[in-house]
Amino acid sequence: MSQERKPAMAMKIDPELCTSCGDCEPVCPTNAISPKKGVYVINADTCTECEGEHDLPQCVNACMTDNCINPVA
Repeated sequence: MSQERKPAMAMKIDPELCTSCGDCEPVCPTNAISPKKGVYVINADTCTECEGEHDLPQCVNACMTDNCINPVA
């Protein structure tokens, strides 16, 4: 029996666009966002895109920079 893998669900912060404001970190329900080397990053292993908790990823709602946070391709 082969076990089917669930596709990864995660958001990613573009380091070129991140202003390090930190608005995204406190709104993450899974604590997947943390500062790293002057910008914020999202841990893909714990990010759920807020599925089951919110209609939209809360980090995207909190981020003031357009297209800074996007789904992992």
